[in-house]
Amino acid sequence: MNRFAGDRKNNWERLEDLLSILDASSLRGLSKMEVREFGELYRRAATDLAIARSETRDPRLVNYLNSLVIRAHGKIYRAEGQGANLVWNFFAEDFPNAFRRSWRYTALAFAVFMIFGIASFILCYNDLNFADELGLGDLRFAVQDNRKWWLDLNEANQIGSSAILTNNILVALRAFAFGAFFGIGTLYVLVFNGLHIGGALGVCYKIDPGFANELVTFMVGHGVIELSCIFIAGGAGMLIGYSLINPKDLTRTQALKKNGIEAVRLAVGCACLLVIAGIIEGFLSPSALPPWIKFGTGILSGIAMYSYLLLVGNKENSKETSS
Repeated sequence: MNRFAGDRKNNWERLEDLLSILDASSLRGLSKMEVREFGELYRRAATDLAIARSETRDPRLVNYLNSLVIRAHGKIYRAEGQGANLVWNFFAEDFPNAFRRSWRYTALAFAVFMIFGIASFILCYNDLNFADELGLGDLRFAVQDNRKWWLDLNEANQIGSSAILTNNILVALRAFAFGAFFGIGTLYVLVFNGLHIGGALGVCYKIDPGFANELVTFMVGHGVIELSCIFIAGGAGMLIGYSLINPKDLTRTQALKKNGIEAVRLAVGCACLLVIAGIIEGFLSPSALPPWIKFGTGILSGIAMYSYLLLVGNKENSKETSS
């Protein structure tokens, strides 16, 4: 019995390694060589299961092999059946489950942004020269002259919405992609945006609180989704960076492949959510609608988004990222 397991143990462990990668991806996440290897290891494990059932009396071994074969079988047939349901599966399972598995990285991105945002607000509020150092000097004159630049969006909502949408997606993608620099690039994007958003609000509240309140009213309708997407994309970038820094029992290439696919899911999902934020920012936020509608939109959109991310496809909610 020990010899039976000893001769085959390496194959079973290798199949488990491939399955761990597939837990965060599909067969497309494996190289052609790994796909062939996965199929061969699956067939060997199925054969070993049949032998174990007929020749051994170890129920633990039989249960282990049965579980291994079932997992591999499920991955193969899930890949065969995806086809037309790929988009549906992404939004119904892949994206929200990826968000839940990586929530620690999203929370870390939120914390970094908020720490520097609050610090920048306080510094700019108490010393406008600090705002000049951040490149916010033009904002001071805009507030003093009561130039409400966001109202210009009403003159060309379609163009404004497209420009905003493009910019927001680029910010999110930078936060994600720069994670390849061991997470340092992602930290830079989060710190930069935290400093400038917090600093801008500090300048506005220092010079003209009424102006600042109108700016916040403009921001709140789309801001919940927009900022959340920056945090999620930043978390995706940190996931990539951490995979490079600490791949654990995988090689850096394997860790990057496994968690990189997870991070791509988050980035693509954020890009889709930012379409909604861009429409709100281009049409509702700069409109003459009363503040309660804009605040209500921000609250309701946030509730809807986080209900979706936290509840949809929660059959996999207990799984955690291996990073």
